[in-house]
Amino acid sequence: MNFNLIKFNTDIGKTKPENIVHTENACPFCDVKHLTNILDTDGDIIFLRNKYPVIEGADLFVLIEGKDCDIDMPKYSREHMRRVIRMGIKHWNELLNCGKYEEVLFFKNFGPMSGGTIKHPHMQIVGFPKLKSELLFEVEELRGLVIAKENGVELNVSNCPRVGFGELNVVCESGGDIDTLADFLQIGIHYLMNFFRKSLSSYNIFFYRRAGIIYAKMMPRFATSPYFVGYNVHFLPRNIPQIADEVYKIYFKEKLVVFD
Repeated sequence: MNFNLIKFNTDIGKTKPENIVHTENACPFCDVKHLTNILDTDGDIIFLRNKYPVIEGADLFVLIEGKDCDIDMPKYSREHMRRVIRMGIKHWNELLNCGKYEEVLFFKNFGPMSGGTIKHPHMQIVGFPKLKSELLFEVEELRGLVIAKENGVELNVSNCPRVGFGELNVVCESGGDIDTLADFLQIGIHYLMNFFRKSLSSYNIFFYRRAGIIYAKMMPRFATSPYFVGYNVHFLPRNIPQIADEVYKIYFKEKLVVFD
């Protein structure tokens, strides 16, 4: 079998809370006093075991990014963004290196098109005792037209997109600066949510590790192309150079947006 097939517990899935579509529903992550299985905290950043283990045979964890439901990465202070990413990478690495898991996935869903169910900003870490690492991604999907490079960390626009449009990547070489990785992620998400497409409401961040290098892909989410869903056809958009130029101009040349 040349793909990963994972069992999903639909009975547990039916019990999961949801407040992205049904905004009137209560937010479980705001109700901090009733959270259980908390494993680590850094101020209002909380790392805990997922209460709804919908992936059978895996260990699921959640990183709650802060106390506020309505403030996401583009509006974080620079220091808060760095603390969130440091905490996430710390526990991701610990799980990757503990010997229990063949692979550990680290990702973020945000918005109604992202595949998430909770509005409150958070990330997920999932440890799989059995998962074929070589099938998760191709390194070419994380390379692209370079926008900036600082402290062993690169920000680029993918010229071999995983799906198609507006995919931004961060590549952190072995020994690269994690705070710079966090800064580039914040810049990328701010660009996608404010300049890339006015109607954009959703995105994902996917983290990967191979040969000591950390990769992160920022993917704007909208209705996925049927060419990709049905036939695994990837699109190569014509505007990759324009995106690179625009991000560089806004955030690195004119510095129109500053994260305090």
